[in-house]
Amino acid sequence: MKFSSPITLSEVADLLSIKFIGDSALLVKGINEIHQVEPGDICFVDHPKYYDKCLNSAATVVIINKEVACPQGKGLLISEDPFADFNKLGKKYAPFLMASKAIADSAKIGEGTVIQPNVFLGNNVKIGKNCLIHANVSIYDDVVIGDNVVIHANTVIGSDAFYFKNRGTSREKLWSTGSVLIEDNVEIGAGCTIDKGVSGTTTIGEGTKLDNQVHIGHDSVIGKHCLIASQTGVAGCVIIEDRVTLWGQVGTTSGITIGEKAVVLGQTGVTKSIPGGKSYFGTPVQESRAQLKQLAQLKQLPKLFQNKQNKQAKYFEYN
Repeated sequence: MKFSSPITLSEVADLLSIKFIGDSALLVKGINEIHQVEPGDICFVDHPKYYDKCLNSAATVVIINKEVACPQGKGLLISEDPFADFNKLGKKYAPFLMASKAIADSAKIGEGTVIQPNVFLGNNVKIGKNCLIHANVSIYDDVVIGDNVVIHANTVIGSDAFYFKNRGTSREKLWSTGSVLIEDNVEIGAGCTIDKGVSGTTTIGEGTKLDNQVHIGHDSVIGKHCLIASQTGVAGCVIIEDRVTLWGQVGTTSGITIGEKAVVLGQTGVTKSIPGGKSYFGTPVQESRAQLKQLAQLKQLPKLFQNKQNKQAKYFEYN
């Protein structure tokens, strides 16, 4: 998420009432999670396991809960609770704006686009030309939709990321400041949910088709011309490359990549990154040929066991 205009490191420190290390005039342009940071961004880290990753990332400023050596050209914000301070920035620069009508005045709708009854379009939504948005679709603030897109009834686009920090007796939500981009010629089925990025953009690539009741998690990037069948759940921060097929009830873990032209058969649990150009099945996921061969072999176990018992019975009968 980018600020409307850059602010200095010292201004951020004053806003959060915390100490900083580095050039007070260092400019920051926005906030971002570690997996998507760019120069000019602020990210946060609150666990020693990820200190090096954050400090050596593209981020210009790091909110951190330990005073460490500041990398050259960067700034540090020393915080007792980096998660909470990161949230403060998100809420200040991307606050919730209450809707006053079903279609916001700031929403932009392209020529030839049809909006059916009871559709909600939030602030700054942009929809391209010749789209069809069916009844009861909800499109949250800042979502961008290309040309020739069809979205079927009761789908929700731009809902908050599912991201919580364990506080012991409760769970604190990470404030979502990102958005969703739906590219040209996409079709999204009925009852789908597509979460916006925590601080980046959840993307559905050109020509991709989603069946009914598909969920796409925050910050995931779906490539071009993919097919995703009903009841599939894609977790956050997943990269699905071009022309991938996910059949019904596939589920993925977060932070993985599914390679170009991969085919994942129904009810598979994709527990790790998988190369493209192959077919997969099972939980944990493996190439479908090997998995189906193993299942066929398992079916032979009762027969093999019975044959063994018969041989033992004959042995004792003759002895």
